[in-house]
Amino acid sequence: MKTSSKVSNSQINSSIYDIQIRDLSGKEIHLSDYKGKKILFVNVASKCGFTGQYKDLQKLYDTYQDTLMIIASPCNQFGKQEPGDALEITTFCERNYGVTFLVTEKIDVKGTQQHALYKWLTSKDLNGKKNSSVKWNFQKYLISEQGEFIDYYFSITKPTNSSIVKHLKK
Repeated sequence: MKTSSKVSNSQINSSIYDIQIRDLSGKEIHLSDYKGKKILFVNVASKCGFTGQYKDLQKLYDTYQDTLMIIASPCNQFGKQEPGDALEITTFCERNYGVTFLVTEKIDVKGTQQHALYKWLTSKDLNGKKNSSVKWNFQKYLISEQGEFIDYYFSITKPTNSSIVKHLKK
């Protein structure tokens, strides 16, 4: 019997708010808690040339925290640039950048073990807008207040770039 690889209609435009993920301490994050705010998802690493973007991410969060949640997901898939465990990552983020936005458990953002969050972010069949692949650390995905995919930005795009900020000012 031949099986179909097509995505079922129930998967198309599935809600990002239904995805389960945990923070660095193991506590479940309920993405639905952020309905009514934009969410900027970023895959992060502490030993990357783009790690300095933590500073701009915190600046962005400080400026727009009433209407924006930033959720950083540590990932060790690009150059093994996030080797730390949960405590090391937490300490690094707080000590070096004063991070107060959410940081998730360490996850895979591509490949066979790709986390459901990044399956949704990178699949048009799930997010309803665009396919993409995560190319490197600090790639960003912006979601609307209603949980709709807005756009994604490669690592070279700083968090405070006008292409992102224009959406936050709306």
